[in-house]
Amino acid sequence: MNLTSDLVVDSYEEAFVKNIVIVFLGVIINSINGMLVVTFLANPIFSKDSRYILYIHLVINDMIMIFVSVTLYVMSYILRLLNFPFCCMLLILATTTFMISPLNLAGMAVERFIAVCKPLHHHQICTPQRTYVFICFLWCTGVIPSLADFSILLSTQPTSFQRTVVYCYPPIVFPTKLHQDRSTYSQIIYMSLVWFIVIYTYCNVMFTAKKASSGSSANKARNTILLHGVQLLLCMLSYLTPVLNFILISLFPVHSSKITFLTYLLTNIMPRLLSPLIYGVRDQKFVKKMKEHFTCKFCFLKIAP
Repeated sequence: MNLTSDLVVDSYEEAFVKNIVIVFLGVIINSINGMLVVTFLANPIFSKDSRYILYIHLVINDMIMIFVSVTLYVMSYILRLLNFPFCCMLLILATTTFMISPLNLAGMAVERFIAVCKPLHHHQICTPQRTYVFICFLWCTGVIPSLADFSILLSTQPTSFQRTVVYCYPPIVFPTKLHQDRSTYSQIIYMSLVWFIVIYTYCNVMFTAKKASSGSSANKARNTILLHGVQLLLCMLSYLTPVLNFILISLFPVHSSKITFLTYLLTNIMPRLLSPLIYGVRDQKFVKKMKEHFTCKFCFLKIAP
Protein backbone atom coordinates (compact mmCIF):
# COMPACT_ATOMS: atom_id res chain seq x y z
CA MET A 1 0.00 0.00 0.00
CA ASN A 2 1.52 3.31 -1.10
CA LEU A 3 1.07 5.63 1.85
CA THR A 4 3.45 8.49 1.29
CA SER A 5 5.02 10.50 -1.44
CA ASP A 6 8.07 9.52 -3.41
CA LEU A 7 11.52 10.23 -2.01
CA VAL A 8 12.27 12.61 -4.89
CA VAL A 9 12.16 16.24 -3.70
CA ASP A 10 9.48 18.25 -5.52
CA SER A 11 9.48 21.95 -6.19
CA TYR A 12 7.51 24.07 -3.75
CA GLU A 13 4.71 24.73 -6.27
CA GLU A 14 4.38 21.07 -7.22
CA ALA A 15 4.40 19.90 -3.61
CA PHE A 16 1.78 22.53 -2.71
CA VAL A 17 -0.56 21.46 -5.53
CA LYS A 18 -0.19 17.76 -4.71
CA ASN A 19 -0.98 18.29 -1.05
CA ILE A 20 -3.96 20.53 -1.80
CA VAL A 21 -5.40 17.91 -4.18
CA ILE A 22 -4.87 15.03 -1.72
CA VAL A 23 -6.29 16.92 1.26
CA PHE A 24 -9.26 18.22 -0.77
CA LEU A 25 -10.16 14.74 -2.01
CA GLY A 26 -9.67 13.29 1.48
CA VAL A 27 -12.05 15.86 2.97
CA ILE A 28 -14.63 15.29 0.22
CA ILE A 29 -14.51 11.50 0.56
CA ASN A 30 -14.72 11.53 4.36
CA SER A 31 -17.52 14.13 4.25
CA ILE A 32 -19.59 11.90 1.96
CA ASN A 33 -18.81 8.86 4.07
CA GLY A 34 -19.63 10.89 7.18
CA MET A 35 -23.12 11.55 5.78
CA LEU A 36 -23.58 7.80 5.40
CA VAL A 37 -22.48 7.22 9.00
CA VAL A 38 -24.81 9.97 10.32
CA THR A 39 -27.71 8.44 8.38
CA PHE A 40 -26.97 5.05 9.94
CA LEU A 41 -26.78 6.46 13.47
CA ALA A 42 -29.92 8.58 13.04
CA ASN A 43 -32.07 5.60 12.04
CA PRO A 44 -32.20 2.78 14.63
CA ILE A 45 -33.72 0.46 12.02
CA PHE A 46 -30.29 0.07 10.40
CA SER A 47 -28.53 -0.88 13.64
CA LYS A 48 -30.80 -3.95 13.88
CA ASP A 49 -29.78 -5.28 10.46
CA SER A 50 -26.42 -7.07 10.16
CA ARG A 51 -26.20 -6.11 6.48
CA TYR A 52 -26.16 -2.39 7.28
CA ILE A 53 -23.89 -2.85 10.29
CA LEU A 54 -21.26 -4.51 8.09
CA TYR A 55 -21.75 -1.87 5.40
CA ILE A 56 -21.28 1.07 7.77
CA HIS A 57 -18.25 -0.63 9.31
CA LEU A 58 -16.73 -0.76 5.82
CA VAL A 59 -17.43 2.98 5.45
CA ILE A 60 -15.88 3.84 8.84
CA ASN A 61 -12.87 1.64 8.09
CA ASP A 62 -12.32 3.48 4.81
CA MET A 63 -12.66 6.84 6.60
CA ILE A 64 -9.90 5.87 9.04
CA MET A 65 -7.73 4.62 6.19
CA ILE A 66 -8.17 7.84 4.20
CA PHE A 67 -7.43 10.01 7.25
CA VAL A 68 -4.23 8.12 8.13
CA SER A 69 -3.08 7.87 4.51
CA VAL A 70 -3.60 11.59 3.83
CA THR A 71 -1.93 12.48 7.15
CA LEU A 72 1.14 10.42 6.24
CA TYR A 73 1.23 11.94 2.77
CA VAL A 74 1.15 15.52 4.06
CA MET A 75 3.62 14.80 6.86
CA SER A 76 6.05 13.33 4.33
CA TYR A 77 6.30 16.83 2.84
CA ILE A 78 6.03 18.99 5.96
CA LEU A 79 8.08 17.04 8.50
CA ARG A 80 9.87 14.53 6.25
CA LEU A 81 11.14 12.64 9.35
CA LEU A 82 8.85 11.34 12.09
CA ASN A 83 9.44 9.92 15.52
CA PHE A 84 9.73 6.14 15.15
CA PRO A 85 7.00 5.08 17.65
CA PHE A 86 4.53 7.61 16.18
CA CYS A 87 5.34 6.48 12.64
CA CYS A 88 4.86 2.81 13.61
CA MET A 89 1.49 3.59 15.18
CA LEU A 90 0.29 5.30 11.96
CA LEU A 91 1.61 2.51 9.73
CA ILE A 92 0.02 -0.21 11.88
CA LEU A 93 -3.34 1.59 11.75
CA ALA A 94 -3.08 2.17 8.00
CA THR A 95 -2.08 -1.43 7.25
CA THR A 96 -4.75 -2.87 9.54
CA THR A 97 -7.58 -0.87 7.94
CA PHE A 98 -6.20 -1.77 4.51
CA MET A 99 -6.37 -5.50 5.33
CA ILE A 100 -9.84 -5.23 6.91
CA SER A 101 -11.59 -3.88 3.78
CA PRO A 102 -11.54 -7.14 1.76
CA LEU A 103 -12.28 -9.19 4.89
CA ASN A 104 -15.34 -7.03 5.54
CA LEU A 105 -16.49 -7.65 1.96
CA ALA A 106 -16.17 -11.38 2.56
CA GLY A 107 -18.36 -11.01 5.66
CA MET A 108 -20.96 -9.12 3.61
CA ALA A 109 -20.88 -11.91 1.04
CA VAL A 110 -21.50 -14.55 3.70
CA GLU A 111 -24.39 -12.50 5.13
CA ARG A 112 -26.08 -12.31 1.71
CA PHE A 113 -25.45 -16.02 1.19
CA ILE A 114 -27.26 -16.84 4.43
CA ALA A 115 -30.10 -14.40 3.63
CA VAL A 116 -30.80 -15.98 0.22
CA CYS A 117 -29.82 -19.61 0.72
CA LYS A 118 -30.80 -20.04 4.38
CA PRO A 119 -33.64 -17.52 4.82
CA LEU A 120 -35.29 -19.35 7.72
CA HIS A 121 -32.07 -19.23 9.75
CA HIS A 122 -30.92 -15.75 8.78
CA HIS A 123 -32.36 -13.90 11.76
CA GLN A 124 -31.00 -16.51 14.17
CA ILE A 125 -27.48 -16.50 12.67
CA CYS A 126 -26.99 -12.89 11.60
CA THR A 127 -27.92 -11.07 14.77
CA PRO A 128 -26.48 -7.60 15.58
CA GLN A 129 -24.60 -9.04 18.55
CA ARG A 130 -22.90 -11.69 16.41
CA THR A 131 -22.15 -9.08 13.76
CA TYR A 132 -20.30 -6.92 16.29
CA VAL A 133 -18.35 -9.97 17.47
CA PHE A 134 -17.44 -10.65 13.83
CA ILE A 135 -16.24 -7.05 13.45
CA CYS A 136 -13.98 -7.50 16.48
CA PHE A 137 -12.67 -10.66 14.84
CA LEU A 138 -11.94 -8.67 11.67
CA TRP A 139 -9.84 -6.17 13.60
CA CYS A 140 -7.95 -8.93 15.41
CA THR A 141 -7.25 -10.66 12.10
CA GLY A 142 -6.39 -7.45 10.27
CA VAL A 143 -3.82 -6.33 12.83
CA ILE A 144 -1.85 -9.61 12.74
CA PRO A 145 0.33 -8.66 9.70
CA SER A 146 1.21 -5.30 11.28
CA LEU A 147 2.13 -6.88 14.60
CA ALA A 148 4.22 -9.43 12.72
CA ASP A 149 6.12 -6.60 10.98
CA PHE A 150 6.71 -4.88 14.30
CA SER A 151 7.90 -8.13 15.94
CA ILE A 152 10.33 -8.79 13.08
CA LEU A 153 11.63 -5.25 13.43
CA LEU A 154 12.23 -5.63 17.17
CA SER A 155 14.13 -8.87 16.62
CA THR A 156 16.30 -7.65 13.72
CA GLN A 157 17.08 -4.03 14.62
CA PRO A 158 19.01 -2.66 17.61
CA THR A 159 17.06 -1.05 20.44
CA SER A 160 18.52 2.35 19.60
CA PHE A 161 16.63 2.26 16.29
CA GLN A 162 13.36 2.70 18.20
CA ARG A 163 14.50 6.12 19.46
CA THR A 164 15.38 7.52 16.06
CA VAL A 165 13.43 9.60 13.56
CA VAL A 166 12.61 7.96 10.23
CA TYR A 167 11.10 8.70 6.86
CA CYS A 168 7.65 7.19 7.45
CA TYR A 169 7.46 4.93 4.42
CA PRO A 170 6.81 1.16 4.85
CA PRO A 171 9.81 -0.13 2.81
CA ILE A 172 12.09 2.12 4.88
CA VAL A 173 10.61 1.38 8.29
CA PHE A 174 10.28 -2.37 7.52
CA PRO A 175 13.24 -2.95 5.18
CA THR A 176 14.24 -6.60 5.66
CA LYS A 177 13.54 -9.53 3.36
CA LEU A 178 11.46 -11.08 6.15
CA HIS A 179 9.13 -8.08 5.95
CA GLN A 180 8.85 -8.41 2.18
CA ASP A 181 8.10 -12.13 2.43
CA ARG A 182 5.54 -11.52 5.19
CA SER A 183 3.80 -8.88 3.08
CA THR A 184 3.70 -11.10 -0.02
CA TYR A 185 2.45 -14.23 1.72
CA SER A 186 -0.14 -12.49 3.89
CA GLN A 187 -1.61 -10.60 0.94
CA ILE A 188 -1.81 -13.79 -1.15
CA ILE A 189 -3.47 -15.70 1.71
CA TYR A 190 -5.93 -12.94 2.60
CA MET A 191 -6.99 -12.12 -0.94
CA SER A 192 -7.22 -15.78 -2.01
CA LEU A 193 -9.46 -16.49 0.98
CA VAL A 194 -11.67 -13.48 0.23
CA TRP A 195 -12.04 -14.31 -3.47
CA PHE A 196 -12.86 -17.93 -2.63
CA ILE A 197 -15.57 -16.86 -0.18
CA VAL A 198 -17.10 -14.33 -2.56
CA ILE A 199 -17.11 -16.66 -5.57
CA TYR A 200 -18.43 -19.63 -3.57
CA THR A 201 -21.19 -17.75 -1.75
CA TYR A 202 -22.49 -15.86 -4.73
CA CYS A 203 -22.42 -18.81 -7.09
CA ASN A 204 -24.72 -20.44 -4.56
CA VAL A 205 -26.81 -17.27 -4.32
CA MET A 206 -27.28 -17.13 -8.09
CA PHE A 207 -28.07 -20.84 -8.29
CA THR A 208 -30.66 -20.55 -5.50
CA ALA A 209 -32.25 -17.49 -7.09
CA LYS A 210 -32.61 -19.27 -10.43
CA LYS A 211 -34.16 -22.31 -8.76
CA ALA A 212 -36.76 -20.03 -7.22
CA SER A 213 -37.91 -19.26 -10.80
CA SER A 214 -38.03 -15.56 -10.02
CA GLY A 215 -36.51 -13.33 -12.65
CA SER A 216 -36.18 -10.36 -10.31
CA SER A 217 -34.43 -12.46 -7.65
CA ALA A 218 -31.97 -13.85 -10.19
CA ASN A 219 -31.21 -10.39 -11.55
CA LYS A 220 -30.78 -8.95 -8.07
CA ALA A 221 -28.43 -11.76 -7.10
CA ARG A 222 -26.45 -11.33 -10.32
CA ASN A 223 -26.13 -7.58 -9.71
CA THR A 224 -24.97 -8.19 -6.16
CA ILE A 225 -22.27 -10.57 -7.41
CA LEU A 226 -21.09 -7.95 -9.86
CA LEU A 227 -20.97 -5.24 -7.18
CA HIS A 228 -18.95 -7.37 -4.79
CA GLY A 229 -16.55 -8.18 -7.62
CA VAL A 230 -16.19 -4.50 -8.46
CA GLN A 231 -15.52 -3.61 -4.83
CA LEU A 232 -12.89 -6.31 -4.49
CA LEU A 233 -11.21 -5.11 -7.68
CA LEU A 234 -11.18 -1.58 -6.26
CA CYS A 235 -9.56 -2.87 -3.07
CA MET A 236 -6.98 -4.77 -5.10
CA LEU A 237 -5.96 -1.70 -7.13
CA SER A 238 -3.55 -0.85 -4.31
CA TYR A 239 -1.60 -4.02 -5.07
CA LEU A 240 -0.92 -2.71 -8.57
CA THR A 241 0.78 0.48 -7.33
CA PRO A 242 4.36 -0.90 -7.22
CA VAL A 243 3.94 -2.58 -10.62
CA LEU A 244 2.54 0.57 -12.26
CA ASN A 245 5.26 2.71 -10.69
CA PHE A 246 7.98 0.37 -11.90
CA ILE A 247 6.67 0.23 -15.49
CA LEU A 248 5.86 3.92 -15.87
CA ILE A 249 9.01 5.21 -14.15
CA SER A 250 11.09 2.92 -16.37
CA LEU A 251 9.48 4.56 -19.40
CA PHE A 252 9.43 8.14 -18.05
CA PRO A 253 12.14 8.44 -15.36
CA VAL A 254 12.10 12.25 -15.50
CA HIS A 255 8.49 12.30 -14.27
CA SER A 256 8.90 9.76 -11.46
CA SER A 257 7.44 12.07 -8.80
CA LYS A 258 4.34 12.87 -10.88
CA ILE A 259 3.87 9.16 -11.69
CA THR A 260 3.95 8.07 -8.04
CA PHE A 261 1.48 10.82 -7.17
CA LEU A 262 -0.99 9.81 -9.89
CA THR A 263 -0.78 6.09 -9.12
CA TYR A 264 -1.28 6.83 -5.41
CA LEU A 265 -4.30 8.99 -6.27
CA LEU A 266 -5.90 6.49 -8.64
CA THR A 267 -5.20 3.27 -6.73
CA ASN A 268 -5.46 4.36 -3.08
CA ILE A 269 -7.63 7.47 -2.79
CA MET A 270 -10.31 7.32 -5.51
CA PRO A 271 -11.42 3.70 -4.83
CA ARG A 272 -12.30 4.74 -1.26
CA LEU A 273 -14.87 7.14 -2.70
CA LEU A 274 -16.40 4.69 -5.17
CA SER A 275 -16.47 1.63 -2.91
CA PRO A 276 -18.99 2.81 -0.23
CA LEU A 277 -21.13 4.66 -2.78
CA ILE A 278 -21.63 1.42 -4.73
CA TYR A 279 -23.83 0.18 -1.89
CA GLY A 280 -25.06 3.46 -0.45
CA VAL A 281 -26.49 4.81 -3.71
CA ARG A 282 -27.89 1.46 -4.83
CA ASP A 283 -29.76 0.76 -1.59
CA GLN A 284 -33.05 2.62 -1.97
CA LYS A 285 -34.00 2.38 1.70
CA PHE A 286 -30.69 3.86 2.78
CA VAL A 287 -30.84 6.63 0.16
CA LYS A 288 -34.42 7.48 1.17
CA LYS A 289 -33.49 7.82 4.85
CA MET A 290 -30.42 9.87 4.00
CA LYS A 291 -32.46 12.28 1.87
CA GLU A 292 -35.09 12.60 4.59
CA HIS A 293 -32.52 13.24 7.30
CA PHE A 294 -30.44 15.85 5.49
CA THR A 295 -33.44 17.50 3.79
CA CYS A 296 -35.05 18.00 7.19
CA LYS A 297 -31.81 19.41 8.60
CA PHE A 298 -31.50 21.80 5.66
CA CYS A 299 -35.11 22.96 5.95
CA PHE A 300 -34.69 23.49 9.70
CA LEU A 301 -31.62 25.65 9.17
CA LYS A 302 -33.36 27.58 6.42
CA ILE A 303 -36.53 28.29 8.44
CA ALA A 304 -34.91 28.93 11.80
CA PRO A 305 -34.34 32.66 12.50
